[in-house]
Amino acid sequence: MGLARLAALHGVATTYSPSAGVSVPVPDSTVIAVLAALGVDAATPDAVGASLAAAESAAEERLLPPTVVAWLPVTGPAPVAVPPGARVRVELEDGGLLEWRESVPRATAAESAGTSAERPAAAHGWAELPTGVHRLTVRTSGGRTGAAVLVAAPEAVDRPAERVHGFLVQLYSLLSGRSWGMGDLGDLAELASWAGRALGSGFVQVNPLHAAVPGAPTDPSPYRPSSRRFPDPVHLRIEDVPEYAYVAGRDRVRLDALLEKAAELRASVLEKGALIDRDAVWQLKLRALELVLRVPLGPGRWAAYCAFLAERGRALDDHATWCALAEVHGSDWHTWPAGLRDPRSPETARARGDLMDRVDFHCRLAWLTDEQLAAAATAAADAGMAVGIVHDLAVGVHPGGADAWSQQDAFAAGMSVGAPPDAFNARGQDWGLPPWRPDALAASGYAPYRGLLRGLLRHAGALRLDHVMGLFRLWWVPLGAEPTQGTYVRYDAEAMLAVLVLEAHRAGAVVIGEDLGTVEPGVREALSRRGVLGTSVLWFERDWAGSGRPLPPEDWREGCVATATTHDLPSTAARLTGEHVALRHRLGLLTRPLDRERTEDSAEVAEWRACLTRLGLLPEGTHDEEGEIRAVYRFLLSTPARMIGVWLPDAVGDRRPQNLPGTWDQYPNWRLPVADAAGRPMTLDDLAASPRLHALMEVFRTEQVPRTGTPGARPS
Repeated sequence: MGLARLAALHGVATTYSPSAGVSVPVPDSTVIAVLAALGVDAATPDAVGASLAAAESAAEERLLPPTVVAWLPVTGPAPVAVPPGARVRVELEDGGLLEWRESVPRATAAESAGTSAERPAAAHGWAELPTGVHRLTVRTSGGRTGAAVLVAAPEAVDRPAERVHGFLVQLYSLLSGRSWGMGDLGDLAELASWAGRALGSGFVQVNPLHAAVPGAPTDPSPYRPSSRRFPDPVHLRIEDVPEYAYVAGRDRVRLDALLEKAAELRASVLEKGALIDRDAVWQLKLRALELVLRVPLGPGRWAAYCAFLAERGRALDDHATWCALAEVHGSDWHTWPAGLRDPRSPETARARGDLMDRVDFHCRLAWLTDEQLAAAATAAADAGMAVGIVHDLAVGVHPGGADAWSQQDAFAAGMSVGAPPDAFNARGQDWGLPPWRPDALAASGYAPYRGLLRGLLRHAGALRLDHVMGLFRLWWVPLGAEPTQGTYVRYDAEAMLAVLVLEAHRAGAVVIGEDLGTVEPGVREALSRRGVLGTSVLWFERDWAGSGRPLPPEDWREGCVATATTHDLPSTAARLTGEHVALRHRLGLLTRPLDRERTEDSAEVAEWRACLTRLGLLPEGTHDEEGEIRAVYRFLLSTPARMIGVWLPDAVGDRRPQNLPGTWDQYPNWRLPVADAAGRPMTLDDLAASPRLHALMEVFRTEQVPRTGTPGARPS
């Protein structure tokens, strides 16, 4: 009982439910290990007793929690209990000050009856709070003092004022005639400009553009980055760097030679069927950037660079220092000389000075990438896109990367994020990502999380959060243990949501949560209450509580991005033709006989064909692949979903998934260019001229697109 009580006080689960009505106990060894990662000793019964006493005593003595959330406008009860007569002081983030004394409320009939009566916040200073991250101090009449970070956020983030549609694309897969072997930020700007103007699209959603961990080879997955705080310069369009035009002499000869090699690399992908080779692309771009960055910055450019350095501050300095050290000592900081494993050590300070030129080089790369991200956002806005570029936030970072090195106090040592066993994966999952410590986040006023969001939202029209359920709880797996031996650790979801809503509000951005899979009760409702859109995928939307049949379009939720597929799922053409089953069979991934898999898959597709026919959405008739794909998107348009996402490969009949979960070297995950139905790679120019793509997008021009809600409306 003592261990369970101690675990509960720290948000650590001692049981979990893999399915309705089933409860599985968590091993004591796991609970003890997780508590240790939170700085709590539970190794022995005596240690449990001492830690429990300390935790309960601290909770009793604490006047305020480390972080307080106020949803604005505050019209009901105060956001935190303050003793009557206490002095309340709020130091506003803009330097202003609010002060008041909590008055003693008059006795009411409710109080006389022995029930509590909350005094409206409008009767005191809480009603005057502006949005922001403030400092709250409370001093009681008895002399006790408490302090906390106060996050004051709007009650919800705004959703798109009108229904919008747009493309979903993995940026690396979208090559043009100017790419250096993989899609880049120049291609993103071009796609946004074309889609907005020619097709009336309201957004383009891309994969995470976070900085990758360098290696040989580099992990191609965009969901296991070195840093989520800074983008990867591999996405730079070299020719768009202003200093590129002024490279001269021998450096120009060398740069022109690199351009020729880039053309060869591009041709190998587009014409010879080679896979996208991120490492080869980066080696060419790195050499080119080293030449380009020799060109001195003009006064205006220098001033802009200095402003960027000042704005990003220590976070950028840490990131660039890690990059410079990784070039010398390797990309896993755990293997570096002992003194360099601490970003604040004297040894690291000396190394930073010794490597000053390389640190500045990596700062420059971050600045240039930020500029091109801004240019893509501007291109989207100029093309009339209502939302613009939708950026993606991965759920975590690589344990050996820049963020894990520079923010060690915020991450739980010896732990990895994953997923518990369920009906689809009896062994559970271990994603190899260190989790944030909820206690460290709260103690810092969620500073690491705030900084992360602010950086990502700089040039985003919307932000998608991968595995958004992680704002509420994450499955922690002790290193060396099986995923089945993990447990859930709970986060302060109110604080996490308040920070998210505040930063999105400041940026004027929409927020999308990837809420697919197992979602605990109440999570989707809490997200919707704060304006966060969910994600609804056609094949998963069924009447699970009733008939099990496809969910009628009118019963879909409004607050979502409705899609036919995702980067982790088969394309619509593969789903309709059964190619995804054949692919998994070829790779030995099926867990049941092929005939059974084909039979069940064919039955599911037939059910959807019948549904589309019954609704009058398939005038082309069955066995017309392009017509069936158009019918799928007509169906999505008949739902009330606020945003409709078109998987770009669907527009040209691509059969191949970008990522096949459960595979590593058996399948070329994250390395495939967008291709046509025959598997021939297509450039952005090819896509723009594709009759098949235009026939699909004609659906969005000719079908009635109902508008939902009113401009600026908040969710009910």
